[in-house]
Amino acid sequence: MNQEEKTKLLNAEADRITDTISKIKYRIAVFSGKGGVGKTTISVNLAYGLCVNGFSTGLLDADITGPNVAKMLGCEEGVIYINESIVPFEKYGAKMISMASLIPKGQPLIWRGPMRSKVINQFLADVDWGELDYLIADLPPGTGDEILTIAQEMKPDCAVIVTTPQEVSVMDAERAVNMAKQMGIPFIGIVENMSGFSCPHCVAEIDLLGKDGGLKLADELGVRFLGKIPFEIEARKQSDIGKPAILKNPNSLFSKSIIEIVNKIKINQQV
Repeated sequence: MNQEEKTKLLNAEADRITDTISKIKYRIAVFSGKGGVGKTTISVNLAYGLCVNGFSTGLLDADITGPNVAKMLGCEEGVIYINESIVPFEKYGAKMISMASLIPKGQPLIWRGPMRSKVINQFLADVDWGELDYLIADLPPGTGDEILTIAQEMKPDCAVIVTTPQEVSVMDAERAVNMAKQMGIPFIGIVENMSGFSCPHCVAEIDLLGKDGGLKLADELGVRFLGKIPFEIEARKQSDIGKPAILKNPNSLFSKSIIEIVNKIKINQQV
């Protein structure tokens, strides 16, 4: 393939991405400075928090080498192609696409950044998302190529930075916030996950990972604090069996916290 043919293919892909984005009202990127903060759990439950509010929602698993969204939704089938377009899964009322549906279980993807970014482009260009109110992208931890690709191609309206109260997590979240600022994302908010744990025996509140780290960071950096989400054993169990906690236990503290965050995002987007 010569350079002219490559350029033609790239331009055609860019046109398809533009067409996809034009049909989505609002786009949210969820990421974190470090791993292990519950970012995917938050992404999935935010998506379904929007669904229960009546919004058409899509969930793009942009963590190409560590895709977990399919597991949290109990999706084990392979993808379907129709007329050269990828058909997203529809589960519990939302659309979803994940690299986990394209590779055998347990197979590692040992890919460099450009290959990972190429898949994200394909998820935007060739997945038939249709018309959506919201598309949420669950990104890998850190500040690497995938986040740059999402910022350039998906053009997020909102960045949700997930951290725990722990100082080492907050330190990395600061980098994520500053990256979102440099990329010009209009609305940036911080979610403090695993913020307190209610003992099931004595009902005492235990600050397992510290307290108010995300809140303090939001104040220091001048971004919106979206809220705290408690550590809840039942929410973890639901993720493991493929059912979003917000659908299974809508009256739990975890679910109520998610809905409060959804409402703040809705107000910002003026939906």
